[in-house]
Amino acid sequence: MAFTRATGKHRRPSRLTRTTAHVAGVAALTTTGVIGGLAAPALAADNAAAEQNGLTQAIAIGDSLADQIDAQAVAQKKAADAAAAKAEAEKKAEAEAKKKAEEAKREAEAKAKKEREAKERAAREAERKRLNTYVAPISGSYVSTAYKASSGLWSSGSHTGIDFHAASGTSVHAVGMGTVVEAGWGGAYGNNIVIKMNDGTYTQYGHLSSIGVSVGQSVTPGQQIGLSGATGNVTGPHLHFEARTGPDYGSDIDPVAYLRSHGVGV
Repeated sequence: MAFTRATGKHRRPSRLTRTTAHVAGVAALTTTGVIGGLAAPALAADNAAAEQNGLTQAIAIGDSLADQIDAQAVAQKKAADAAAAKAEAEKKAEAEAKKKAEEAKREAEAKAKKEREAKERAAREAERKRLNTYVAPISGSYVSTAYKASSGLWSSGSHTGIDFHAASGTSVHAVGMGTVVEAGWGGAYGNNIVIKMNDGTYTQYGHLSSIGVSVGQSVTPGQQIGLSGATGNVTGPHLHFEARTGPDYGSDIDPVAYLRSHGVGV
């Protein structure tokens, strides 16, 4: 009874079929020289162990060579996959390092900006404080004639300011920040300077030997504005200092109380 294979059904090739295919493959590989280059050791071992007849030897060689080629292909695929995975890992590590470097740079820039802004604020605050500070008109001096002292030397009968002891040529400073409204000869005051202070009050500096500022000029605390002397109605060199509510004579207030109210000890 004859057996036939069902139409459309496929079964694994028989040993004989696979053997025939291996034989053909071996023949082709032998012709191209592949067997000699890829599987010479295996062929040598197989030749020694196999039975010495043509078909059996060809089957053994074909199976061994196919296994070698399969193993080599698997090894190459694994190597390629490992290389790809390594390259991907290196790429990812590089990207991560770059990201961290950029983050570190941004943090450093933000920190530097914050520190710079803090220094700028501190500098502005220090400058604001300095500009709002008052100083004595003569450094290291003392009051030699008090406010409202009585004497025939003054037309009003009393002293409208205070006198600071000072030899001729001693540096005279603006007591605070303001604008010069008078700089020149002041009659009995001799060479004098009147400054409108930032708080709206006025200060006067009289009997100067020289004047170092001009009308309209802004001055800052401690700035030298002239030198002390003995010009005008005086008996000797000194600095006459007045504090006023207005720019003119007669609007004087107690200079000692004025300076002390601005933190100057006299």
